Formats: sequence, structure tokens, C-alpha cells
Amino acid sequence: TPGPRPAGRAAAAPLRRRLSHQARAYGFLLGGLICFALFSWYPAIRAVIIAFQKYTPGSAPEWVGTANFTHVFDDPEFGAAWRNTLTFTLIALLIGFAVPFVMALVLNELRHAKAFFRVVVYLPVMIPPVVSALLWKWFYDPGAGLANEALRFLHLPTSNWTNGADTALLSLVIVATWANMGGTVLIYLAALQGIPGELYEAAELDGANIWQRVRHVTVPQTRFIILMLMLLQIIATMQVFTEPFVITGGGPENSTVTILYLIYKYAFLYNDFGGACALSVMLLIVLSLFSALYLRLTRTDD
Repeated sequence: TPGPRPAGRAAAAPLRRRLSHQARAYGFLLGGLICFALFSWYPAIRAVIIAFQKYTPGSAPEWVGTANFTHVFDDPEFGAAWRNTLTFTLIALLIGFAVPFVMALVLNELRHAKAFFRVVVYLPVMIPPVVSALLWKWFYDPGAGLANEALRFLHLPTSNWTNGADTALLSLVIVATWANMGGTVLIYLAALQGIPGELYEAAELDGANIWQRVRHVTVPQTRFIILMLMLLQIIATMQVFTEPFVITGGGPENSTVTILYLIYKYAFLYNDFGGACALSVMLLIVLSLFSALYLRLTRTDD
């Protein structure tokens, strides 16, 4: 009969099995890693490099240090773009937080046709963003648009909507909120359905009204989800581009020029890729801070 295997060979067998399993796992990941490297990491690194170069397609790049950043800072549109972006983010955060949360509360209380209304709420998310923006552009038309027609029918004063410098940005916030709130509503609804019913029953026995139940039961039980969605919404709304590009073109009077739209103008209208990349790096730094906060709050200990 064969004798016992050497201790070294016995210990090496599990190690080979682990390496074999890991090699297969990394093999499956290889395709995704290659795609990320080619279409995410390389463009990001390349953009950081071009931010310090004078770059024109067809000519050799020239290192200019921080000249692109200085040039961007001196642009009058730079301040307007950041101001519009931050204002858009703030208004979208207020509206985009309250409206989906209230709709989720209403849907959660429904006893009939709940599935139907979920589909109705989520339907705008399934519409292509450009199509949605074009529909709202017609809706906001100050002449024959449906919005002003409805106001005339109700004998209310009409509005310039996206044609007025004081109303254009708010009009775009409404578009973005309508187009993107479906997913937020469903996430809130899932969080609400995870709250134990006993908590609401105890609150009702104590005489709490609807507002008190929402304040003392619903909000504390969903505060983590609320915070996560707020951070994600900040990251998303600071990258708004489709609505100002399709509906207003950055106007009127630069009232809807955002950072991402200004990056587009530098790259494809001014042919200044160095300035566009400098703006991109600035936006990357700001979004990285919010992303780091999001990752820190969602991190779980192993």
C-alpha cells in the first residue's frame, strides 16, 4: 500500500485549487477590465494629460502647464456655468427629493392598481432623454405650447418658460425631475415596504397623525436610503447636459449654461480640447469628493 503523501505536497493541493478557482474568476473579469481600461480609465487619464497641453487634432501637443486652467478661469462663461450648475443642483435636490418621496408615500398607501401606477411613474425613465427633452421643448413653447394653453384655459397668466432668463433654469429642473424620478420613487417604495408594520401600529395607538408617523417612523427608518439617494442625485445633477443642449442651447443670456455644456462648447465649438479637459478635471475633483463621501457612507466592514 502506498504510504502517506508528504506534508508539503498535501499542503500544495488546496493552494493549487484556490489558484485555479481564482484564475477562472479573473478570466471572466478580464473582458470587463479591458472594456473599463479602454473606454473609462484611458480616456480619463488622457483627459488629465491634455488639460496641461495645447492640443489640436492633427498637430503635436505642446505642454503649457496651467495655462488652460488660467484661460478657463478668465472666461466670463466659467462663473455663469458653475453658478447655473450649482443652482440647478440645489433646486433639483429640493424638488427631486420631495416629489419622489411624497409619490412613494402615496403609492405605498394604495390598495388597488398599485402595479399599474408603478409602471406609470417609471414610464418617463424608459423614454430616451433626447426624445423627452424634445417633447418638453414643444410643451414649453411660449406660443402654442401645451403649458401656456393650459394656463390660458384656466385664465392664468402665461410664462416665457425656457425663453425667459429668470424661468429657464427652473423649467429645465422640472424636465429633469420628471424624466428621472421614476427610479427614485421605486427605491423609496422598496424602503417603505421594508418598515415593520408594528411601528406604525404603535404610533397610531399613541395617537400619532399622518404627519407625525411620517416624521417619527418613516423618515428615521429610511434616513440611510434618503442620504444615499441625495448624494447620488447631487453627482447626477451636476452633470446635466441633455436638457440645456436640446431645449435651450445654453440660453437665454447664458442662464442655462452648465459645466458639462461649457465643456462641450470648448471641445466641439471652440476646438479647444485643452480648455475642455481643464474644465473636466475641475468637475472630476468636485464629483470625486461626493463620490468618496458616498463610498465612505456605504462601506461595510467585512
